[in-house]
Parts: sequence; structure tokens; C-alpha cells
Amino acid sequence: MLVELRIRDFAVIRDLTLEMGAGLNALTGETGAGKSILIGALSLLLGERASSDSVRTGAERAVVEAVFDLADEPELLARLTELGFPLEQDFLLLRREVQSEGRNRAWINGSPATAGAVGELGRSLVDLHGQHEHQTLLRPEEQREILDAFAGASETVDRVRQAHGELEELRKRLEEGEARRRELEARADFLRFQLTEIRDARPVAGEDDELEAELRRLDHAEELARDAGQVERLLYTDEGSASERLAGARDLLRGLARLDGSLEQALEDADSLFHQVTELGRTMGRYAAGVDMDPGRAEEVRRRVDLLFRLKRKYGPELDDVIAMRERLEGELGELDASGFERETLEREIGRVEGELREAAAELGRLRSGAGERLAAEVEALLPELGMEGAVFRVELIPREEPGPNGSEGVRFVASLNPGFEPRPLARIASGGELSRVMLALKAILARLDRVSTLVFDEIDAGIGGRVANAVSSKLREVAEHHQVLVITHLPQLASRGHRHLRVAKEARDGEVTTFVTTLEGEARVEEVARMLGGDPESEASREHARELLRGVSGS
Repeated sequence: MLVELRIRDFAVIRDLTLEMGAGLNALTGETGAGKSILIGALSLLLGERASSDSVRTGAERAVVEAVFDLADEPELLARLTELGFPLEQDFLLLRREVQSEGRNRAWINGSPATAGAVGELGRSLVDLHGQHEHQTLLRPEEQREILDAFAGASETVDRVRQAHGELEELRKRLEEGEARRRELEARADFLRFQLTEIRDARPVAGEDDELEAELRRLDHAEELARDAGQVERLLYTDEGSASERLAGARDLLRGLARLDGSLEQALEDADSLFHQVTELGRTMGRYAAGVDMDPGRAEEVRRRVDLLFRLKRKYGPELDDVIAMRERLEGELGELDASGFERETLEREIGRVEGELREAAAELGRLRSGAGERLAAEVEALLPELGMEGAVFRVELIPREEPGPNGSEGVRFVASLNPGFEPRPLARIASGGELSRVMLALKAILARLDRVSTLVFDEIDAGIGGRVANAVSSKLREVAEHHQVLVITHLPQLASRGHRHLRVAKEARDGEVTTFVTTLEGEARVEEVARMLGGDPESEASREHARELLRGVSGS
């Protein structure tokens, strides 16, 4: 529910606060007092494009704020929390600011937001019926939702959307799988050639390093054997070798240690050194004897090294990359082999879900067809009471080639509001006042089902009076039992039926003309209704007539 509308430096309004209550709020005032400006300000919060022309002359910016009580809107409260706009005490604050140089900004509960986000929230809370550009009734999706709500088809609508979403996902997976399969098939021969080339080589991790080390040994076999043998002789086998000299030194140290015990460690070191040099000499001898002098093995290793080098150059740079490429190629070709089975599985699932979608869409179509006839009959029966004698209202179902997320048909409201004319879409045949009365008829029928909490009617009393004015007033009062309603009116019958009466006036303050709003009660309200009746608001006769109207409401 809209609790408060605050406007500052907008058009001729300097600073205005409009407080609204539950039920029917009637907004009255002389022509030109600024009632349409209030609607223009509210329209900003419903997503209208901001213009610097709306900034009051001499001001830097225009600001429009609306406070909503969402205590009865649990779904919207949860949604706002998900979006990062938690509420305090269930109150929502929407704000739009238009600067004189053209820039504009928006906030949700004090946090910066886009104008689109503010407008989306505003439209979920306020339905404005007047000028065509604000009429939700003209949007095909709104007409579809009205019909589905009247049909009680919410569960079937959910089934259709769920089935369609699942079908789209399956089709997307099939399309992506088929594209992938075609891509693999186009490359399959080349992939198999690459895989065969790597498989035939049978590369082993680390093999290239080992082979290159072996090839170095084979290419320098004579040098390795010769020099290793020389090391053996110097350390161990030749006369006067290092081990022979160490043996002599060790014998001398043994004698010295017997004389001086402090040389025992030196004797141990000499003994250890002797054994190390001896063992090293023997090792080098064994190495020299074991050097492979086979030229055939060198050639074999060289060919293997060359093969691995070519593979690394194509698939590397390292041998691990070649092995990884083999595994990747095996995976891609395996994917191609499995794609046929996956395609069959997906096609079976698509067929199943298509059947579910067609069944749900057909059920939704039957519900819409029956509900469309009933809704049209009820609206058409109500329109003469609202001043549209002979008006025709129809709900058209427009078949689609295949079911979509909203079923197998589009929904369109058509009407002929003047006898003798063929029914046409509402946007092409209705004035603002007529369209508001069509919406009033719909709202009266759907009052308990409508999700938007606040309804604003502008121009609804255009061209009506007498009996029709009474009928319109009664219907608005009925709708106000289930919604908060703000109606801008020149009709005393309608103003007198309001639960709350607000008067818009314009006066010069501090040398400047500005618009202000007053909540009327008691004699002030009697005086305003008397003025609207066309008599002298100061005369007792006019006032008594006004009191009769107001008593009629309070007594009804």
C-alpha cells in the first residue's frame, strides 16, 4: 500500500507530501490546480523517462519519493531481500531524482539503483489507469495474466512454463551435442591419424631424457672406457698408485699412534681414505669394463630420440604434453563414439517433455477458452452501468504454431465501445476515460485476485455524470474493499464516497505560485463537495446537498 508520496521542486510544486490511507482516496481540486502534476510525479516512479523540464524553475533538482507498506506483500519482501534491499519494519522507499542539467538518479531504500529497477518495483505495487502509456491493461502479458487469474489457472501455467523450460534446456543440450559431434566428425580422420602416430610410438614419461643420456654414453664409449681405466690405474692398480701410497702412510701412522695416542683419529682417517680410494679405483675398473661399445645400439637409440623429438615438436613441447595429447585424442574420439547413444537418449527425453508440454498447454487453452467467454460476458454486462451502452468486449485467443512458455495461444482483449464498430484492440479504440472504465470493470470482477495493491484512476469520470457517475462511484468503492484506490475526480458523487478526501490547490506563497494538498474533514469536506456540485459553496443549500451526499455514503 502507498503510504506517502513526497514531491520536491517538481514542475510548480515546491515541497508537497501526500499521505494516503487504505480504501478509496479521492483527490479533487479546481482545474489547473496541479492534479495532473501529481500523476506525472508518480509516473516517474513507474518508469517514465525523466526530463529536466520537470525541474521547478530556479531549482537544481526535482525529487519524487514514495513510501510503501509491504506488510501484506511477503513475496515482494523476500524478493527485495534476495536483491540486497532488506527492509526495516516492512517499509519500502523508492526515490527518483532529476537534475536540471538532465542527469537523473534512483534509489531503493537508500541504496543506488537503476531507474528501470525502481520502475519495475513501482509497477508491481501501483497500477495507473489514465493515459495510454501507463495502462498496464494495454500490455499483452497483462491481459494474459488477467485471464489466467480469472480462470484459476496458476498451477497449469506453472506446469506449462516448467515443461517449456525443461524442453528448451534439452533442445539446447541436443543442439550443442550435435554441433560438437559434427565438429568431431569433420576432424575424426585427422584425430585418428594423430592418435595412431602417438600410439605407435608408445612414448613413456621421462624416456627422452634417459635415451639422450644413453646416446651420449654410446657416442663417447671409447673415451669413457679409456679415461675410466686410467683412473683405475692411478688410484689402484699401477705401481705407486694412490692406494699403494696411502697404505704406506697408514702403516707409518699406526706406529706413530702407538707412541702418541692422540694420533688414533688420524690413523682412522687414513684407513678410511685408503678404503675409499681402493673402492673408487675398483669401481672405475668395473665401469671401464662395462662400457657398451655397440654401434648398432647407438643407431637404434638415435632413431628413437629423433622420433620422440618429432612428436614433441608436433604435440609438445615436452614428452608429457605428447602423452597428454594422446589421452585427449582418446577422449574426443570416445566422445564421438558415445554421441550417438546420448543423442538417442536426449531425443527420447525431448519427446517425453514435448508430450507433457502439449498436454499442459492444451489444458491451459481449455481453461482460457471457458474463462474468456465468462470474463467477456461479465465485463460486457457491467459496461452499460459505467456509461458505455452497447459496448462489446471480447477475449481473443490467438493460436501459436507450437506451445511456448505461456501456452499455445496469445491473449488479446478487444472491444467496441460504440455501437456499430467492429471490436478492435483496446489501445486503438479507447480514450483514457473509457479505458479506465474498462479497467474498472475488470478490477471489479477480479478484485480478490489482483496482485497489485494500489490502483490509481485518472480521467475515469471524463464525459460522465448522473446515473453513470453513481455507478462508477459504487464500483470504485467496491474495488476499494480489496485495494487501495486513488482516484482523481471532478465528480461530487465520487468524491463523497472516498474513505479519505484530499484537495489539491494552487496559491502564491512567498511571491511564488505553488501546489499543495490538504486532507479534508468535517466542514472543509462539505465545502469542497458543495463546490463540486456547482453551487455556491458558501450557501447553506449547497452545503446541505453536500451533506446529503456524504450522509448517503456513511449510511450505506
